[in-house]
Amino acid sequence: MNPLRRLRPALFLFAALAAAAQAQTYPSRPLRLIVPFPPGGSTDILARLFGQYLSEKLGQQFVVENKPGAGNNLGTEAVAKAAPDGHTLLLVASSHTVTPALNPKLPYNTEKDFAPISLINTNAMVFLVHPGVAANTLTEFVALAKKDPGKFNYASPGVGSQTHLTIELLSRRTGIKLVHIPYRGGAPATLAMMSGESQFTMLAPNVLFPHIESGKLRAIATGTPTRHPRLPTVPTTAELGMPDLKAIQWVGVFTTAGTPKPIVDRLHAELNRIIRLPDVVAALEKQGVTPSGSTPEEFKELISTEIAQWSEVVREANIQPE
Repeated sequence: MNPLRRLRPALFLFAALAAAAQAQTYPSRPLRLIVPFPPGGSTDILARLFGQYLSEKLGQQFVVENKPGAGNNLGTEAVAKAAPDGHTLLLVASSHTVTPALNPKLPYNTEKDFAPISLINTNAMVFLVHPGVAANTLTEFVALAKKDPGKFNYASPGVGSQTHLTIELLSRRTGIKLVHIPYRGGAPATLAMMSGESQFTMLAPNVLFPHIESGKLRAIATGTPTRHPRLPTVPTTAELGMPDLKAIQWVGVFTTAGTPKPIVDRLHAELNRIIRLPDVVAALEKQGVTPSGSTPEEFKELISTEIAQWSEVVREANIQPE
């Protein structure tokens, strides 16, 4: 028998014991929670909220470090190349799975270089039309667009945004042809919708509720499995016969790949405990998002599924990043 084969069980046992010992002394120094976005945004606010509770529970200081730049890849790369000991965490948004679809030459591998820990929250995206469009549901809008290919345009916050890719996915699955008008952010896209410059879009509803309630915009579908509590009369894409058309923004936490599983499991348990605290739930709901924990395995599957989906859309639609 090969001597290495005899040693293999012993090596596995040694590695397991070493990981368990490392987890027992974890954390042994202050932790970094890297946010690849500028300070002051909603993701940064969440990072500081969770960092405070994690610091209290783990007994070590949590330093929130904003590391924007290079299309949000600077901070992400720093975590990919950090020591795999659970002392460096990454708070990311759903754009994390869009980036590799648009840029296959990233300095890290989105699936292999990170250990998913847990989702923190989800946020329904809402499909909207200008009130002058004679459609009350997404299926009605699709029917109108099929009758007049190219008649309707849609606004997005920019080329390669989640709005852009999701509506391209909708177009390919339903056979409709729409004209894409990219704007520089969600605010100008919203203004274009209200003025009638654009007739269709899909955006996060957080700041749109007043415009929907006043009738300046009409919500025709949400991309979550269940109806949005602020939009109880608006059907979901699943209810409209499009169960695979999901439109959800999310925020989650990663650490570096290779971090011992006991450490990942401990961080997962703490994050999911924090998510359920009443004041944290209230803070998340104030931002218009829904607390949403997950297992590391569920989070990993979500990442893989979205990367495959967006890569296919980018390839088929020949989308080139700006």
